[in-house]
Amino acid sequence: MDIKWDNWQLQVLEHDGSLTMRCGRQVGKSEVVSEKALRLARDHPGTSCMIIAASQRQSSLLFEKVHARCADSPDVDFLDKPTMTKILLTNGSRIYCMPTGRTGHFIRGFTIDFLIADEAAFIPEMVWLAIEPTIAVSRSTRGFGWIILLSTPFGKGGYFYNSFLDDDFRSWHISSESCKRISKSFLSKKRKSMSKMQYAQEWLGEFVDEYRQLFPTALLKERMSFIDWSLKEKELGSGFYLGVDVARYGGDENAFVICELQGKKLKVVKCHTTERVSTTDTIGRIVEFDRIYGFKRVFIDDAGVGGGVTDVLIERLGRRVVGLNNSSKRFVMAGEEHKKGILKEDLYSNVLMLLETGRLDMISDLDLLRSLKSITYEYNDSGRLKIQGSYSHLAEALVRSCWCVKDKGLNLYLF
Repeated sequence: MDIKWDNWQLQVLEHDGSLTMRCGRQVGKSEVVSEKALRLARDHPGTSCMIIAASQRQSSLLFEKVHARCADSPDVDFLDKPTMTKILLTNGSRIYCMPTGRTGHFIRGFTIDFLIADEAAFIPEMVWLAIEPTIAVSRSTRGFGWIILLSTPFGKGGYFYNSFLDDDFRSWHISSESCKRISKSFLSKKRKSMSKMQYAQEWLGEFVDEYRQLFPTALLKERMSFIDWSLKEKELGSGFYLGVDVARYGGDENAFVICELQGKKLKVVKCHTTERVSTTDTIGRIVEFDRIYGFKRVFIDDAGVGGGVTDVLIERLGRRVVGLNNSSKRFVMAGEEHKKGILKEDLYSNVLMLLETGRLDMISDLDLLRSLKSITYEYNDSGRLKIQGSYSHLAEALVRSCWCVKDKGLNLYLF
């Protein structure tokens, strides 16, 4: 095909070795990498190339472009009819397509010469532990083991971010504003419709955290330290706590976060969401979770719709159910029940402290990461701290489940 490549695309095609690209949208990163995959397979007979992404859909999009280029190339012949996940060429080269999922489990066992990771910033961090051994043999015995990363950024921290600090990678940064194929008027409309942070990340290809992002992305990725967990792994003497954010009328998500308290350390072991379900479904789901985990406490946002859910659950599960609605909390003193104000910043500051001191580990969950990244803070004119988020449901459930570290007894809550 007669393609006029941009200068940076020509450099990518000519480079031998590992490389990483952070790009704004629609700059041509998929096109050049699909051509790169074709040339690697054609020019290095008997090699294996694997295309990965966090989801099957994402990896398949790039794989389809590679397949189309192979079919159109006069220098390449298929050994067998290509499938949805594999291309075999007559020169002995192989091109695979695999989603990483949350664990990278299905990639284990492969020996890979060239690894191409599409939207690499969104691949769970723990997946890289499963992937890197697949290229180690090729790197030591064949001189390949090249890693090719392409992605729009997703905050600071993590494998993709660190690749730009690694001398083993040659790096490129391509902004959509530098792409002649994207009109200035189109970008102007996007700039006006998005926040500065969103525009910088999506179209400028910048590594940014929201200026007032409460939880730094690097810290979140560092503390998302495991992928899978089951009840068989529970610690002796540990206890389970559930945090719930109940959906308002109109389609918000119900969010459920389960923590395991091990002494003074917490472990987020499960995140779950439901959407557009009845309050009866939400109540039944909590009761079922309790049957499995046997919660010591269930902390619910009991404002609005959550009030009715809380009342029903207290009848079914007893005083283990506690309402935390950012405005009041129950505690017992001198045998009498009282209510005392609780501020939203108390809940969120508690989690930030746990993260910063290494007392909180979390399961690697992209939705939870997105939710926590969305939480921002600002001070109003009177100096009052305001915490908010555009996708806060899982974060709201998390801060409630983590409030268990403040639980000092069966009836007494000290804050």
